[in-house]
Amino acid sequence: MSKQYNIAVIPGDGTGPEVVAEGIKVLETVAEKCGFGLNFSYFPLGGDHYNATGEILSDKTLESLAASDAIYLGAIGHPDVKPGLLEKGILLSLRFHFDQYVNLRPVKLYEGVYTPLKDKGPEDIDFVVVRENTEGLYAGAGGSLKRGTPDEVAVQESINTRKGVERCIRFAFEYCRKRNKAKKLTLCGKTNVLTFAFDLWERTFNEVAKEYPDIETDYAHVDAICMWMVKNPEWFDVIVTDNMFGDIITDLAAMTQGGMGIAAGANINPEGVSMFEPIGGSAPKYTGKGIINPIAAISSAQLMLETLGEDKAASFIEKAVIKVLREDIKDVAAGKMGFTTQEVGDIVAEYIQKNF
Repeated sequence: MSKQYNIAVIPGDGTGPEVVAEGIKVLETVAEKCGFGLNFSYFPLGGDHYNATGEILSDKTLESLAASDAIYLGAIGHPDVKPGLLEKGILLSLRFHFDQYVNLRPVKLYEGVYTPLKDKGPEDIDFVVVRENTEGLYAGAGGSLKRGTPDEVAVQESINTRKGVERCIRFAFEYCRKRNKAKKLTLCGKTNVLTFAFDLWERTFNEVAKEYPDIETDYAHVDAICMWMVKNPEWFDVIVTDNMFGDIITDLAAMTQGGMGIAAGANINPEGVSMFEPIGGSAPKYTGKGIINPIAAISSAQLMLETLGEDKAASFIEKAVIKVLREDIKDVAAGKMGFTTQEVGDIVAEYIQKNF
C-alpha cells in the first residue's frame, strides 16, 4: 500500500477557499503521479464560523488537528470581525499550540515575474528567511495601565529563551547545509540597541556556528538587511532572525520576488505538526471573483510536500510553477493574470499530469 498522509485543511476567509481548492487540485495530481495518498479533512475556522457560532478555535478542533500530518491553511481575516481577534485566536494559537517554532519563507524570483528592483533577475533573488515563530514580541507578555487616560502606560515584552533561540538557529544552519547553495547564513538583529535580546541571539549564533565549519556566517543589523535586500539581494543565501524582524523583512522580501500573490510560507515544527499557507492574506475585496492568483497557495503545498519528505513530488510542483509563470501568466497581480484562479490551477495540474 502506498504511503498515506492526513492533511487538515482550513480554507479560511475571503479568497482562502478559492486558492486552497487549486492547491488541493495540484496536490491530488502530483500524489497520483508519485504514488502516495492524501486524505483531506476540512475545518471551517474563520470569520464566517465565528460570526455564526461565536467559536474561534475549540479544544476539540485542536485534538482533531493534532491527528494530522500537516495543516494546509488558506487565509485568516474577515472584514466583519475585529482585526486581531481571528489572527491571534487562530493563527497565533495554532503556531503556539503546535510549537511551530520556525516560520520558513523562501524568496525566489522566477523567470517572467516582474520585480521592482532595477537590473535584478532570478539569478539575484534566491534566498530564504528563517524566522523564530513562537517567542519575541509575539509571545504576548506585557500589559497596560490607566488605559484611556493621559497617564496610560503600555508595555510589550520580547521574550527570548536560550532554548527557543538555539533551536531556531540550529534549524537555519541545517537548512542552509541542505539547501547547499552559497552555504552562507546571516544573522539579522539589532545588537547596538536591543543589547539584551540580541546578545543572546549573537552568542548562541556564534556558539552553534562552531559545529558547522562548512557554513559561512555573518551578521547585519535589521535596517541594513532592509537596505541590502533592495540594493544587493544576491548577497543573501539564508537569513535567520527573531519573530518581529522576520515578520517585517519577509514582507519586504515578498515584493522583491513579485508580490504577495506568489509568496509561500511554512510554520514548522520538525518533530510535530506543521502548517503551510500563502502569505497574501484573505483579500476579501476579491472574494468570489475568480481573479486571485493561486500560485502562492500552490507553492505552499510544495513546501508541505518538502517538509513531509516527498521531495520528488515537490520538485514537480515547482517545475510546473516555473513553466506557468514563464510562459502562461501575463502578470501575477489579481485580475491581470489572463486566466481565472481555477484556470491557473488547471494549467499547473495539467503540466504535471502530462510531463512527469
